[in-house]
Amino acid sequence: MQFTANKYRTHTTAMLCENNIGESVRTSGWVENIRDHGGILFVDLRDHYGVVQITFQDSAKLLDGIHRECCVSIGGEVIKRAEETVNKKIITGTIEIKAKTLEILGNISENLPFEITDSKSTNEELRLRYRFLDLRNCDVHKAIVYRSEVISYMRQIMNEMGFLELNTPVLSASSPEGARDFLVPSRRHHGKFYALPQAPQIFKQLYMISGFDRYFQIAPCFRDEDARADRTAGEFYQLDMEMAFAEQDDVFNAGEEVLGKTLEKFNITANPAPYPRLTYAEAMLKYGTDKPDLRNPLFIIELSDLFAGSDFKPFAGKTVRGIRVPGMAAKSKSFFKSMEEFALSIGMGGLGYVEVQEDTSFKGPIDKFITDEVRTELKTRAELQPGDVLYFIADTAKNAASYSGQIRVELGNRLELIDSKRFEICWIYDFPMYEEDEHGKPMFSHNPFSMPQGGLETLSGDPFKVLAYQYDVVINGVELASGAVRNHSNEIMVKAFEISGYTEEDLKSRFGALYGAFKFGAPPHAGMAYGVDRLLMLMLGEDSVREVIAFPLNGNAQDLLLGAPLEVTEQQLRDVHIKVRERH
Repeated sequence: MQFTANKYRTHTTAMLCENNIGESVRTSGWVENIRDHGGILFVDLRDHYGVVQITFQDSAKLLDGIHRECCVSIGGEVIKRAEETVNKKIITGTIEIKAKTLEILGNISENLPFEITDSKSTNEELRLRYRFLDLRNCDVHKAIVYRSEVISYMRQIMNEMGFLELNTPVLSASSPEGARDFLVPSRRHHGKFYALPQAPQIFKQLYMISGFDRYFQIAPCFRDEDARADRTAGEFYQLDMEMAFAEQDDVFNAGEEVLGKTLEKFNITANPAPYPRLTYAEAMLKYGTDKPDLRNPLFIIELSDLFAGSDFKPFAGKTVRGIRVPGMAAKSKSFFKSMEEFALSIGMGGLGYVEVQEDTSFKGPIDKFITDEVRTELKTRAELQPGDVLYFIADTAKNAASYSGQIRVELGNRLELIDSKRFEICWIYDFPMYEEDEHGKPMFSHNPFSMPQGGLETLSGDPFKVLAYQYDVVINGVELASGAVRNHSNEIMVKAFEISGYTEEDLKSRFGALYGAFKFGAPPHAGMAYGVDRLLMLMLGEDSVREVIAFPLNGNAQDLLLGAPLEVTEQQLRDVHIKVRERH
């Protein structure tokens, strides 16, 4: 629908230009600033599209009682600015409007709780309490517009690829997907609850079983989790997709197309598809994490075999990993000391290292514990050069991977090895189907509806050796997407859930729709979902996903604008058969 003039405005700021000089126009917006230049008053009027300067020379009395952020409609003549007053920072910088009329729309604005133009430096709690004011900030406003444009373009690409946008219910049933559900009590069914979906998982699988070939939606997901910089407390959105009669590579190809085209459209520099593919085992060994930042050139080396019979107590019987840092020997003693302090802060017992001298000999705290034979092998395996430093991390297999990954990240940051202006994207795949719970028993490590590699046969062996057709997309150390080839066999699903402690009766009661649907011919299917909020956070270079959400909850899962969560009336509680207990 095209813009149409009405009594409030004949032009938006985006429509005003030198072609309008001499015309009488009316535009509306918010008073961003009022300046007095020797008796001539100037107003910067802001609307959704930009800012235009209004001059009040013979009409200054029109501004009596007007404050910043008043909403007004102003009529006047468009004139050309004097050459020395041209403002190249705004699109209307060569013109201004000589005001003749001013109408206040709504109330006179009260004193502002913070400066709109500088709201991003304001306390976040205050920003969220007055979010409608914060959203008037140019940068904050642009982020929400950018969000709309990115989502719109992603929809376009999905449609072009033959995906059909289909919705899934918001009121659903509780399911074990790794986080706490948000529960909604039923008024009509005493003692029973709906759950807000953690993801549209079961419904999108049912779409495939129903005969639809390619599904997607920008899906709201609800998880009662603690907030982090890259995770909101409560509601988030994902680009959810599913494909029938599909294999893992089909999803990889579709996922790369929509992500690659979106980044290109919005001028984000990224490595081109096909993206590197790393198995989970490779990622954990080489980077110490299943979310590696490939912009960091440092990597981890397996050294355990070289110290298998070592008398050096910190290495004896341990998993030993190394990180080669080129040229680091030139760093000061304080740098090495600060790295050791960091290692202690994350739970390590210490951080051993050797420096490579010009004659390729070693120097350092643990050099005397290394044999000549091991020195020779270290030089070859780590490709050591004079001036390099080789760090050693030794612990249990699990801790050695985690500690190595954290040391690698810290070194990359402290040595400024990471180019923050580019994206490095990769796939992580072949995740373990199960991991140990606190009692050492198998629990699903990823999506419980994934297909185990090898099918039923592999499930009869050691569950901790079973790999699943599961995969993630990682950008710059942030998990951006997850997906899997889905299980489409009742027999395999029963066995997979049995290993994780669920009976067939549990399956029938908790996942009855999916269990029953599989009995009527389920096609092989696979899919994935991109985290929209996280993607936007990365694209805009923000440190928190809350900066790309119009009305986010704060870090404590509160809506400071509307006051949620809040108490409700006794009658409302009675309607849903709930009695609130006193907290002890």
